[in-house]
Amino acid sequence: MKKINLQLDNLNKVFPDDFTEEQIANAKTVFLKKLSESTHKFYGGKIQTAPKAGVFGFNWFNVWYTPGVSKISTTIRDNNNRSFELSNRGNLVGVVSDSTRVLGDGDCTPPGGLGVMEGKAFLMKYLGGVDAVPLCIDSTNEKGEKDPDKIIDFVKMVQHSFGAINLEDISQPNCFKVLDTLRDECDIPVWHDDAQGTACVTLAGLINSLKLANKKIEDVKIVHLGAGASNSTIARVNIAAGVNPKNMIMFDINGALTKNRKDFEQDKRYYHQWELCKKTNPKGITDFSEAMKGADVLIALSKPGPDTVKPEWISSMADKSIVFTCANPVPEIYPYAAKEAGAFIVATGRGDFPNQVNNSLGFPGILKGALMVRAKKVTDNMAIAAAKSLAKYAEKRRIDPENIVPKMDEVGVFAQEAADVAMQAIKDGVARVKLTKDEAFKRASEGIDYSRSMTKTLMDNDFIKEPPQELLQDALEYAIKQVK
Repeated sequence: MKKINLQLDNLNKVFPDDFTEEQIANAKTVFLKKLSESTHKFYGGKIQTAPKAGVFGFNWFNVWYTPGVSKISTTIRDNNNRSFELSNRGNLVGVVSDSTRVLGDGDCTPPGGLGVMEGKAFLMKYLGGVDAVPLCIDSTNEKGEKDPDKIIDFVKMVQHSFGAINLEDISQPNCFKVLDTLRDECDIPVWHDDAQGTACVTLAGLINSLKLANKKIEDVKIVHLGAGASNSTIARVNIAAGVNPKNMIMFDINGALTKNRKDFEQDKRYYHQWELCKKTNPKGITDFSEAMKGADVLIALSKPGPDTVKPEWISSMADKSIVFTCANPVPEIYPYAAKEAGAFIVATGRGDFPNQVNNSLGFPGILKGALMVRAKKVTDNMAIAAAKSLAKYAEKRRIDPENIVPKMDEVGVFAQEAADVAMQAIKDGVARVKLTKDEAFKRASEGIDYSRSMTKTLMDNDFIKEPPQELLQDALEYAIKQVK
């Protein structure tokens, strides 16, 4: 068997030579899941709490704790805003989830969401220089129902410990009520990453894809497959960024979104979808294959594939078609199949394919920008500013059909994004602190450099150990056996 290296950069080359492209794609999915399980067990999760103040002698405990810390408590008591500078609150995010819609796996129970929420915290720290705490909660009420009010009450109670709240993996329609209520009633930013974060990065990818296709955002015909929290927010943000809603058609599991969708009209919990029913699809097209004919863009966040989107639908699209199939963990159609069907640009949510359109490019920089100016909320304008920042960053270093957005290993992108978001927060009047763009960029860069350097120091000094090679080889062997 071929040997896989620790960097995993030879992942496409370690499978048997007679594997088809589909088998390789399937094997990678199995391999990554298996390796994730074994390495999470090896490390016991992927985040920890570590001091950022020194212990220079035993008496420093009297400074960091009693009696010295009494001064911190009384100072914050008299002016709560001092908590942002006298504690870690100003750089701390609570990642809150009831784990009712974890990736494409549905309700995973409250502790089942910990893998993703720790992952969010991991990425925030390494990519954005932001500390985060995973908080997976039980939202079940006395009737046995998932109750959005329980999430709302929880966040309102814990908000005083954090500079921002990242909502994650909350099923619809509860996620809409939770976000909209908390945005209005909390004094810190409350952000739904599955919705606003995904919308931000999707818009960035769309902006650059349209440049490469030489098409204008106000002219393109867009079909959305899936109308959940992510895709409905993508539609709303895209409209705010210039997409003509009359050129947009959306589908969910029950068919097209039209003015005849009484389920959305009558169930007030789905008010976002009902607004889209009224704004989009003026011709009332209800057949998906008909909608795809001549479409410029497909944005799919629906049922994991690889057979959810059929090649013939893509073949019927307009010249230089743009296909975003972003279901996780498996896209609605694999990129190679979409390309064979005629797609000009294909993006997915995965990092092992070209064009990863994933909210991991958004939330570390966006939340860092919001925290730096102590924003009261993350506005849609801030999300659009982040999208434009990402698109501009990628364009400066050159874009092509296989490379439309920055990658997570491009160090400078997150500081730039944070600075642009901070400036938009000030412009929108939601910032408590004003910085220049240069000040914001410098502060974000320093925080990100600190986090990366700390991680590297821990790795170099063997405090973070390399996973044993046999874990990688065992996962590879398992994947090959499963797919053969």
